[in-house]
Amino acid sequence: MAEGEDMQTFTSIMDALVRISTSMKNMEKELLCPVCQEMYKQPLVLPCTHNVCQACAREVLGQQGYVGHGGDPSSEPTSPASTPSTRSPRLSRRTLPKPDRLDRLLKSGFGTYPGRKRGALQPQVISFPCPACQGDVELGERGLAGLFRNLTLERVVERYRQSVSVGGAILCQLCKPPPLEATKGCTECRATFCNECFKLFHPWGTQKAQHEPTLPTLSFRPKGLMCPDHKEEVTHYCKTCQRLVCQLCRVRRTHSGHKITPVLSAYQALKDKLTKSLTYILGNQDTVQTQICELEETVRHTEVSGQQAKEEVSQLVRGLGAVLEEKRASLLQAIEECQQERLARLGAQLQEHRSLLDGSGLVGYAQEVLKETDQPCFVQAAKQLHNRIARATEALQMFRPAASSSFRHCQLDVGREMKLLTELNFLRVPEAPVIDTQRTFAYDQIFLCWRLPPHSPPAWHYTVEFRRTDAPAQPGPARWQRREEVRGTSALLENPDTGSVYVLRVRGCNKAGFGEYSEDVHLHTPPAPVLHFFLDGRWGTSRERLAISKDQRAVRSVPGLPLLLAAERLLTGCHLSVDVVLGDVAVTQGRSYWACAVDPASYLVKVGVGLESKLQESFQGAPDVISPRYDPDSGHDSGAEDATVEASPPFAFLTVGMGKVLLGPGASSHAGLTGRDGPAAGCTVPLPPRLGICLDYERGRVSFLDAVSFRGLLECPLDCSGPVCPAFCFIGGGAVQLQEPVGTKPERKVTIGGFAKLD
Repeated sequence: MAEGEDMQTFTSIMDALVRISTSMKNMEKELLCPVCQEMYKQPLVLPCTHNVCQACAREVLGQQGYVGHGGDPSSEPTSPASTPSTRSPRLSRRTLPKPDRLDRLLKSGFGTYPGRKRGALQPQVISFPCPACQGDVELGERGLAGLFRNLTLERVVERYRQSVSVGGAILCQLCKPPPLEATKGCTECRATFCNECFKLFHPWGTQKAQHEPTLPTLSFRPKGLMCPDHKEEVTHYCKTCQRLVCQLCRVRRTHSGHKITPVLSAYQALKDKLTKSLTYILGNQDTVQTQICELEETVRHTEVSGQQAKEEVSQLVRGLGAVLEEKRASLLQAIEECQQERLARLGAQLQEHRSLLDGSGLVGYAQEVLKETDQPCFVQAAKQLHNRIARATEALQMFRPAASSSFRHCQLDVGREMKLLTELNFLRVPEAPVIDTQRTFAYDQIFLCWRLPPHSPPAWHYTVEFRRTDAPAQPGPARWQRREEVRGTSALLENPDTGSVYVLRVRGCNKAGFGEYSEDVHLHTPPAPVLHFFLDGRWGTSRERLAISKDQRAVRSVPGLPLLLAAERLLTGCHLSVDVVLGDVAVTQGRSYWACAVDPASYLVKVGVGLESKLQESFQGAPDVISPRYDPDSGHDSGAEDATVEASPPFAFLTVGMGKVLLGPGASSHAGLTGRDGPAAGCTVPLPPRLGICLDYERGRVSFLDAVSFRGLLECPLDCSGPVCPAFCFIGGGAVQLQEPVGTKPERKVTIGGFAKLD
């Protein structure tokens, strides 16, 4: 029983050692210098937070042409084993540079010295090519001397070396060859010694005898992290520069106004963040393993898909080559046939001309015929011969080759094909569409319009996705509704829910697949069903000054003579004319919403609703109104100023003029601004592109909204004891355009008051 337990304990210990060894081996790649691919030796922290060995950094700077910026000479090891000249106590010490040589170096601009004029020489900014991030980082004027050593990384490297026994025994640096194994180390001398060399270099009665021996090591570190600029211990951390600073750095102008905290605070904050992140990673090892398996599967699929893509491209190119070879054969065959035909015709003509030579062919035969003395026989033979001679004579006189020797008609124009082959490339998916926010809006339906970027590949069709953001939360990811294979660059979404917020996006598709989604666009739907109506010019006054469009959805008021007379009698009285136009539909129940756009150049326009009977009674009288009590929004008629009157007013209007919306003080007792930071009563707000009116017949309330953002402007009570209809009042010049329903919006021109407007 005891032997079994011992064996189980031994197995557990061995498994733990294997895990530790595997972990350390996996960590080794984090301890390799990106330049020399060996373990770090005196690593320096670059401004980009990457590390590099100090010797490697000097070598890289030397290759870049920077001389004298390899670091602060005082930071070099000052151990007795720094150079071969001090490898043994019997040899002479290193010779120091002469003072006159130091003076020449200082006066030539190397380093700084007392009395040097500030700004006398342009400081050289040293650029270091970081091998890790493949970018250039600026080291400043001091070069490597202004960088911190990564002492923590050095300690990790040393622990790793000790755990895996890298390097074997540490040898004495002062012994003559062959060196003995080191038994002691000295932090002050920065060297390792055997017992004999340690006694020689630390004689009794000298200051070196006070050095405390340590265990032998290959890396000697300072006791604390020192500021490279002032050689003082760092005590603070500059959050602005993200750099450790000392007390002298704090008072310098370099960190003036920066947020500086003690090192302890920075240490605790960074340690807490690192601990929290590491705890999260260690607590989600199952997720990490799952993602690793997914990535490995993706790698396998990538290899297979890449090979398939190569085969497909090779097959397609071979197909193109086969088509070109077949076309080449057919073209060469056509040229060969044309050539043989021409050669045959030219050969016949050549043979015919050769027969015309003296003593050969046709000429010789004709000469022999002429020797015939028998007249009947001569006539019989010469008749046929004369025809041949006549044709030969004609051909001789009008000589022309039977066929052309040029093959210009067989030349190929392959410019277009060469361009196509040159531009032959992989298919690219369409880029993310750009939503046209000027033409996209929500009314009775949602109209979404978009376009592709200028250099995007074309799309065969689009997919539109939409969802409600204020819908009840459901478990799982948000569900999008889709409209597949949308042709064109616009889409119509019918029957949206009222008083909701929809988020929409679109992406294109072609033979290469689906592209990226466009940016999400959020649209507010009206708070109530949209009321469709037209303008009715039969009611109201001064109809000769109202110009209603043919489709009865726009109206313009032209100021007449009474307005000019009012300006003339400004000091004695004010006679203004009110032009009124009503909607042809009256509301008797439920909730209704409509929107309109008011011309910003309008002098004074009132948009609202009222009882149909009261509107007809009020505006069928005289057109010139002297008392302001007849103003639909003056107070007693609208009920906005008499806060003590319990009965609701028969009218509710919003005053618009000169590009502003007036929220009069008379409406303060009944105004219900929806926004917490809404405008106070008695002030003006900028005129939105469209105004929305929402009528709640059962509650007897009417709300005026910004139809673009649906921000509430004003809410007023209204007498709904009878049919209520929309109304528009004009004082002076003005124009109003009703918003057309999205589903029946045509592309046409509408003439309003002598000018053309494109809907």
